[in-house]
Amino acid sequence: MRLLLFPLLFFVSSAALAQVIQKDSIDCSISIQDGALAGTLFTPRGVTKPPVVLIIAGSGPTDRDGNSTMIKGKNNSLLQLADSLANYGIASLRYDKKGVGKSQVRGLKEENMRFEDGANDALACINWLREKGFKKIYIAGHSEGSLVGLVAAQQTKLKGFISVAGAGRPIDQVLREQINNGGGPDSIKQLANRYLDTLLAGQRIAKPNPLLFSIFRPSVQPYMISWLRYDPGKLLQALRCPVLILQGNKDIQVQVADALQLQKAKPSARLAVLENMNHVFKIVTSTNPADNIKSYSDPALPIASPLVQEIVKFIQPNRTL
Repeated sequence: MRLLLFPLLFFVSSAALAQVIQKDSIDCSISIQDGALAGTLFTPRGVTKPPVVLIIAGSGPTDRDGNSTMIKGKNNSLLQLADSLANYGIASLRYDKKGVGKSQVRGLKEENMRFEDGANDALACINWLREKGFKKIYIAGHSEGSLVGLVAAQQTKLKGFISVAGAGRPIDQVLREQINNGGGPDSIKQLANRYLDTLLAGQRIAKPNPLLFSIFRPSVQPYMISWLRYDPGKLLQALRCPVLILQGNKDIQVQVADALQLQKAKPSARLAVLENMNHVFKIVTSTNPADNIKSYSDPALPIASPLVQEIVKFIQPNRTL
């Protein structure tokens, strides 16, 4: 197992290591079956036929910059990642997911959404990049975006796949762990687990308990049924392109154990556990969860330079950093 743990002191900022390259930023519209996605393409100037990374955001209403309407303030994690990659001559495309930010689709309803929709949207972005002349295309999926990218990657040819803070288990196992470790009476926890069993069987719950309604509301159940079908380990095994797995050891949402499980499923993958990096790529030295969460709303904090370094080495293995 190639497990790398990076002390922060061995790295200076990515801006200091990279020869800063000017970039062009282009707002773009990517056609999808029921509308269009709003995205931003960063292309480094003076670089002929640069590699390009499709950056896929995580769960919930998270936009192309890595910011969520459910969290006050911004962290700009995905924007900072795209900007850092451009400094190394690597292009990137990031986009607002359907129903998020400027990617508003008329008539979009939660009950009609399926997990595969996100993968199809990612495929539309890859096809758009190919139409623009890009040949060396990578996917970098963050959190749930890792699984979205894995599903999309089964249907296209890539130069490489990058999972950042991606779950290593099917989502029902993650949800059961969160439920069983959370508060509330045991009877409600047991009921929640039975609900998951029902959805795993492809069946719906007609009248969820009010205490569990936000998680198992009828309108979200079709999406969850489609989501529960996917096992990230099996999807990763099926990939024929090089794989990079990145995980911060200060991530309070996804555990290092998930990254280890992904690497076990794909032994040829490179795994890097990044010291003091949290879920939104920021360096957190405090052990206080409140300090960790505070970084989710601080755009002044730069992303961890080891994250950028690992991605650059993966895409440009002959480059001296």
